[in-house]
Amino acid sequence: MQAVDAVIRRSLHSDVILVNQVADYIVNSGGKRLRPALVLLSAGVFGNIQEQHHELAAVVEFIHTATLLHDDVVDESAMRRGRATANTLFGNAASVLVGDFVYSRAFQMMVNVQNMRVMEVLAEATNIIAEGEVLQLLNVHDADVTDEAYLKVIHYKTAKLFEAATRLGAIICNASVGDEQALAKYGMHLGTAFQLIDDVLDFSGDSVEIGKNLGDDLAEGKPTMPLLYAMRNGNEEQRNIIRHAIEHGGLEELTAVMQAVKDTGALEHVRKIAQSEVDLGCAAIAHLPRSDYHKALIDLAEFAVNRNF
Repeated sequence: MQAVDAVIRRSLHSDVILVNQVADYIVNSGGKRLRPALVLLSAGVFGNIQEQHHELAAVVEFIHTATLLHDDVVDESAMRRGRATANTLFGNAASVLVGDFVYSRAFQMMVNVQNMRVMEVLAEATNIIAEGEVLQLLNVHDADVTDEAYLKVIHYKTAKLFEAATRLGAIICNASVGDEQALAKYGMHLGTAFQLIDDVLDFSGDSVEIGKNLGDDLAEGKPTMPLLYAMRNGNEEQRNIIRHAIEHGGLEELTAVMQAVKDTGALEHVRKIAQSEVDLGCAAIAHLPRSDYHKALIDLAEFAVNRNF
């Protein structure tokens, strides 16, 4: 990961000062670096982490970083990872344009790897992530979104990059098609679980630990899984409160909504779904050779569902 960080810092350099300022700020803002770590861990399963893996780990982090820059503008977010968002400090225009720079730098780097399969995986992932962003936008303020529709957003917007990260490690190591698909399945399930727990923490976490304000998703009118479950299983008053909160946004009813989410067992329900996702992911790679890297993938899956930040 130190080698990946070195690649990130070297590759983000620009002659344009504002690009450096915004890019440095977002990259140094304390992210978990899970996605680049997955590139290395999936490669390590096959016993051979190469320099190309460092490059691709940085590419994956750049794609993630660019989506964050754009997301925060779309969501009008003021805090991420416990710090002011880039758009708050530098403005929306700078955040969007530097996001474009980070995206395009990622594509320059992936071209240098000179592997068409890598290009296919990352091009597809980037396109699907963009579709996921639009799907989420369409769901905002819609209290009638189904669980299936919401999970589709998660698969597109979040889990797809996890899947791409684990797939890339296998590709560069010339793993079999079956092993590549197994790691891709692990990544998809892990990414899904990770987002579901993010949804849980939006109503139960500590704002200092999770690095954002509680109820941020509710304030934006996003119908997340805990809200959908609570609305289906609450009494009429609770259903009406949650529906109104989703359709109108804002935090005026946050206390009542959080109480409804708690009373209906929505958080426990979503945690169980997240656990079933990581169980499926771990089962998909159960046949791979045992090693410290394999154990780390299993441990990472458990972290995804048991974390509080």
